[in-house]
Amino acid sequence: MTIHRSQSISVIGLFKQKTPVNIFFLFVMGILIKLPIFSNPPAPPETSLNDAILYHQIVLFLKSLGSTDALLFSVITYLVQFVQAIQLNSLINKNRMMQRLNFLPATAYLVITSLMPEWNHFSAPLLVNSLVLLIFSALFNISNQYSIKGIVYNIGVAVGLSSFIFFPSIILFGWLIFALMVMRSIRFNEWMICLLGVTTPYYFYAAYLFFADKWSWEHLLQPVSVALPSPGQSIWLAIGGILLIVPFLIGGYFVQENLRKMLIQVRKNWSLMLIYLLFALLIPFLNNKAEGLENWVLITVPFAAFHACTYLYPPQRWLPATIFWLSIVFILIYQYGGPGWR
Repeated sequence: MTIHRSQSISVIGLFKQKTPVNIFFLFVMGILIKLPIFSNPPAPPETSLNDAILYHQIVLFLKSLGSTDALLFSVITYLVQFVQAIQLNSLINKNRMMQRLNFLPATAYLVITSLMPEWNHFSAPLLVNSLVLLIFSALFNISNQYSIKGIVYNIGVAVGLSSFIFFPSIILFGWLIFALMVMRSIRFNEWMICLLGVTTPYYFYAAYLFFADKWSWEHLLQPVSVALPSPGQSIWLAIGGILLIVPFLIGGYFVQENLRKMLIQVRKNWSLMLIYLLFALLIPFLNNKAEGLENWVLITVPFAAFHACTYLYPPQRWLPATIFWLSIVFILIYQYGGPGWR
């Protein structure tokens, strides 16, 4: 695919092209805009009340490999983010959710996760994002299939497992019900199969607790509480929020403008993104014990998808370039002049 001369000088123009070499450029760009997590890595993660048994075991295993080496967790965090970026990019390209194949969703994901320092920490919600992307991949394929019982069960199991990493993500079962309503006609037997999938990990864990003579409801199910998040207020958070929301709204406008040109399946896929975002915005309010923004990282998947549309669709080429470089400048200033990355 030919890169036009007017695009060759811009990063956005480069990642508009679906060429394999862009994976390497993307990997390097991600390292450059997340450099402080390597040069001054954050402390190894400490588990919280929201972090479920599976996340506890993952952290213990990684600490056994690298003792308390903070750099090890930073490297793993970046690799997880990069794989998620490629997952999201493949998801959008494979389902033709944009007018052309490109690497803009992956670019947007790496940029967005760099806006807030806490989104570059090894955390349970960050790991849940990988499962969310797998669920999206399965949901996008069920619309035209006659029998989806196996797929519905598997996505239910994925949500159940996500709650074993980060318990508040159990609310995503509600998202699955709405997703099934959007993608297919209402079939209560599929809802029940989905619920069976969600409860399967709990069934096996309950059996383990019983036979290990460790049974208690407190071990199996965490209590649920609702509280307002308190991330703190600062000019950095305000600017980061603006750079997150404004491109999202612009991308939403261009998605709406192009709906008539999209297949019905693609329209449904974008609807699933928005419905998921509504549920992801609720998760930080459940069992909220943290003062940072780690729990909000679950919103980055749909935001990145809409940011990618902001990079692709505007006829004025200066607009996506301006938004991209404003984000990069903010990230660099926040890293080296702000308090959050230290």
